[in-house]
Amino acid sequence: MPGGAVMATTADTERVEAPVTWKSYMMCMFAAFGGVFFGYDSGYINGVLAMNYFVTLYTGLPTPPADASAAVKAAYAIPSSHKSLIVSILSAGTFFGAIIAGDLADWFGRRTTVIMGCFIYAVGVALQTASSSLGLFVAGRLVAGFGVGFVSAIIILYMSEIAPRKIRGALVSGYQFCVTIGLLLASCVDYGTQNRNDSGSYRIPVAIQFLWAIILGGGLCFLPESPRYFVKQGQLERAAHVLERLRSEKADSEVVQAELAEIVANHEYEMSVIPQAGYFSSWANCFKGGLGNPASNLRRTILGTSLQMMQQWTGINFIFYFGSTFFKQLGTIQNPFLISLITTLVNVCSTPISFVIIERFGRRSIMIWGALGMVVCEFIVAIVGVTDSSHAATAAMIAFICIYIFFFATTWGPGAWVLIGEIFPLPIRSRGVALSTASNWLWNCVIAVITPYMTSSDNGGVDLGPKIFFLWGSLCLLCFLYAYLLIPETKGLTLEQVDRMFEETTPRNSAKWVPHSTFAADMGLDHKPLDNDVMAPAAERVEITTKDVQDIV
Repeated sequence: MPGGAVMATTADTERVEAPVTWKSYMMCMFAAFGGVFFGYDSGYINGVLAMNYFVTLYTGLPTPPADASAAVKAAYAIPSSHKSLIVSILSAGTFFGAIIAGDLADWFGRRTTVIMGCFIYAVGVALQTASSSLGLFVAGRLVAGFGVGFVSAIIILYMSEIAPRKIRGALVSGYQFCVTIGLLLASCVDYGTQNRNDSGSYRIPVAIQFLWAIILGGGLCFLPESPRYFVKQGQLERAAHVLERLRSEKADSEVVQAELAEIVANHEYEMSVIPQAGYFSSWANCFKGGLGNPASNLRRTILGTSLQMMQQWTGINFIFYFGSTFFKQLGTIQNPFLISLITTLVNVCSTPISFVIIERFGRRSIMIWGALGMVVCEFIVAIVGVTDSSHAATAAMIAFICIYIFFFATTWGPGAWVLIGEIFPLPIRSRGVALSTASNWLWNCVIAVITPYMTSSDNGGVDLGPKIFFLWGSLCLLCFLYAYLLIPETKGLTLEQVDRMFEETTPRNSAKWVPHSTFAADMGLDHKPLDNDVMAPAAERVEITTKDVQDIV
C-alpha cells in the first residue's frame, strides 16, 4: 500500500489490542454457527443408517416381524462395507475441501471462502435429498463434504482473527458448542422421522440442511472480512476500517492504530524470517525450520495436525456415528435412538462449561485433565462390558459413556479447535489451520472406515463389542501424555504474542510466560508506554507508514 497510511504504535503489551464491544461478541457468535454444519452432517447419518425404510431401500431386505429370530434381526442392516463408505465419504470430501480452502482464504478472503463453502454444501444436500440409490447418495455426501471442509477450516481461522484475546478461547469454543447443537438437532429430527414408512424418513433429515447453508451464507454477507487478511494483502486502510467496526473506535484512533501496528509489525517480522516466493513455496513454508526449534513453522504444523488427530483418537465420533448401532447390539436397549439422543444432550449441556474454564484455567490444563478423565471412563466401560451383560451393567456403561462425553465436551472438544486458530503465524495461518482441519477429517475418515469392521463380524470384520473401549481408552492415555508434553498455554495472549511465546519458552513452562515487549517496539516503532488509564496526547504519538515498517525490516 502507498505510504499514506499512518499508525501510532505502543510498547505497552496491554495496549496491543483495542477495547472490545458487543459487536465483536455478536459477530463471533454468529460465525460459530458454522459448527452446526459439522455437527448436523456428522450426526444425522447415525440415525438414518438404522431406519427401517432406509435399510430396506438400500438392501432390498423386508422389515423383519417382531417375532423374528435374532439372526434375522441381526442380518437386517446396511452391510459394513456400505456403511463404511456412506459415513467415511463425507470425511474424505472435507479433507480435500479443507486443503483447498486454505488457498482460497488467502486469495479471496476468509469470509468469501466460507460463503462459497455454503453454496457447495447446498449442492451436496440437493443430491442427497434427490437420491434413491447408493451411488447418488454417496456422491451427495462427497460434495457436501467439500462444503463442510471449507466452512470448518476457515470459520475457525476467521473467528480467531476477529475475536478479542481475553475471551478468544470462549468465543471459539462457541464453534464446538454449535457442533453439539447440530448433533442434537440431528438426533431430534432422526427421532421424529425414524418410524415413517416413506422416503421422508431420511429425506427430511437431509433436506433440513439447506437451512443451515442459507443462514450462515446469507448472514456472512453482512459481516466484515478479517483485518489480518487485509494486512496480509497490504490493504492497511481496509484493515483499519474493519478494526473500527469490530472495536467501535475511529479508524484513526490511537487504540485502533496501535493494534494495527502490532499486526503489521508481526507480519513483516515473520515475512523477513521466511519470505514468500510463490505458490508452492508458500505451502513449503508450513514445513520450514527444524524440529529442534520450538518456534519453527514445521513444529507448529506438526502440533496443529497432531492435535486434531488426537482429538479424533479419543473415540468420540464412535458414539456419534455408530452409537445407535452399538447400543442396539448390546441387546438390552429397547430404544437405541433414545439413548443416542441422551448422549447428544449430555454433549450439548456440557460444552458451555468450556466457555468459562478455558479462560479460567487455560487450554493446557483442561486438555491434560480432560484426557485423564476420559481414560478412566473408557476403561471402566470396557471392563464392565466384558464382565457383565445384565441390564444394570448396561446402565452403568451408558452412565460412564455420558461422563466420558462430559470430559470431552468441556476440554478436548473445544480446546483443539481453539488452539489451531492460535498457534500459526499470519503468513502461514490459513494453510496451517487448513492442514490441521484436514488432519481432523482424515482421521475422522479413517475411524469411520475401520469402525464398522471392529463392531460387526460380517465381511471379515471382528465384532469387538464393548472391548472396543479398551482401544479408545488406550488412545486417550496417549492424549494425556501428548497434552502434558506438547500443548502450550495461550490463554490471554494476542495472536502476535503467541508467536513470541513460542520463541521464548517450552510447552511445559508456557503457562508462566508473560509478554514483555511488542513487535512494534522491538522493530524501533514504539513511543513511551501509555498510562493504563489515560491516553497519551496526540503530540506524543509516533506516526509511521507502511514503507517505514518495510524499511526497518
